[in-house]
This record gives sequence, C-alpha cells and structure tokens, in this order.
Amino acid sequence: MAKSFKPKKDRSGKPNPRGPKPKSAPEPPSEVDMRLNKYLAHCGVASRRQAAEMIKAGRVAVNGSVQAEPGYQIQQGDEVTLDGNKLQPATRMVYLLMNKPKDVLSTVKDEKGRRTVIDLLAGKVIERVFPVGRLDRDTTGLILLTNDGDLAERMTHPRYKMKKVYNATLNSPLTKADLQKVRDGLELEDGPVKVNWIEYLSADKKQEISLEISVGRNRIVRRIFEHLGYEVTKLDRVYLGGLTKKDLKRGWWRPLTDQEVIMLKHFSRQA
Repeated sequence: MAKSFKPKKDRSGKPNPRGPKPKSAPEPPSEVDMRLNKYLAHCGVASRRQAAEMIKAGRVAVNGSVQAEPGYQIQQGDEVTLDGNKLQPATRMVYLLMNKPKDVLSTVKDEKGRRTVIDLLAGKVIERVFPVGRLDRDTTGLILLTNDGDLAERMTHPRYKMKKVYNATLNSPLTKADLQKVRDGLELEDGPVKVNWIEYLSADKKQEISLEISVGRNRIVRRIFEHLGYEVTKLDRVYLGGLTKKDLKRGWWRPLTDQEVIMLKHFSRQA
C-alpha cells in the first residue's frame, strides 16, 4: 500500500500538514477584471487551458448562471462555482512532487472510484491542488501537484518544451537500426516527433531504454515504440524539468524547496 508524506512538526510540536511555505510564492491575485478561465486557475482548479474546457462544458456558473465563455470578465464580488461548489482564489501557492505508483490515476477524482493521485495525499494537504499534465495509469514516476495555475499552464504548453526523462522496458530488444530511427525522428499519425536523446540503459539489456523528450502529446513515449512494432511493458518518468526521484519512494510525495520552485519557474519560461 502506497505510503504518504509524513508532515513535519511546527514549533509547538504539533504536526503541520501544510508543509514549508515557499518564500517565492506569489501574492494572491486580485479578483477584479480577470478572465474566467484565469480565475479558475488562480483558485487551484486547473491550468487556464484545462479551465477553459471546464467552462465550455457548462460546469461553471457566475452568480448562479452558467457561463460558457472562458474570456468572461470576473468582477469583484462575483460568486463563481464549479459543479455547484463555490471557488475562492488560493491564498498560498503549494508545490508537491509525487512519485506516482502504477494503477493510480493522474486526476483529481474518478467517477468509477479508482485511486487518484489526490487520494495519496491522504487529507494532509488543506489547499486544493491538481496534477500538472498526466501520466498513464500504468506509467509510474514523477508528477507535480500544485494550485499554481499559471505555472501549470507554462509547464504543459508546447511552446515551453518542458524536458522529461523516461526509462522504458520493451517486450523485445530495441535494434540499433530502430534506435537510430527514433534519434532521427518519426512521423506519427498526429505529426512528427523527435526525442532530445535516446540510449540503452546498459549494453547487455537492450530492452531497457532511457530517453529525454520535450513533446507533451498523449501517450507519446508508448506510441513511439508502438510505431516501430514494440510494446512498452514498463514506463517510469525519472526526471521532470530539473526535478528527480532522489530519496522519493514510490507512492510518496514531498513539498518542493524554495530553490526548486524558482528553478521550475525558470525552466518553464524558456521557449
């Protein structure tokens, strides 16, 4: 059973479920004259693009009326709800790094009752957070959870090319010819794709591959190898925008340090 982060104690000796407060955390945004999708992002619901999809789906209401336009301007005093639940802007930015186990969904909740990354927080985080991007249910490794919608937007936007490293195990050894094909770039059904680098994890185990990629398309690593006739039997994300799995056991999570938050924001601004 996956274990969760054990909160440190504050000066009073009582557990502090909030974790350390990042010095780099921005001040809460003003509610005046803000686009509706940006407001949802500041409430820790999702990135602006994901929030726009929620709005278009009719899940958001302003002052009791469904508002389907992401660009609708919120005014001070407006009441905004998502699925009937009132939203409030986040008063503190939270950044959590999780080593996701297999068979856990990268979503806030699941209609079928399956375990999600939020369930692994075990109620120890007061703020509303959401996963940045997605890992397949069968994929393990690093995923960021936050209520910083602006950072999530930059990390998932194709323009910023966030670097990610995966270790993959294939159902059969990857030939040198196919390794070179991946290096040269492939044409998939949804367009061309090229990795930053790819290599064997060891000379005598050519079923085990490591690669770095900045593309964020759905199931992209699995589809690269499926295109060449291989099946990915195991996939683990070991690096995310400068963050690694060091000292983070499977199923565990931890707050980012101030320095890591600054680094992540720096990497996500590089186009």
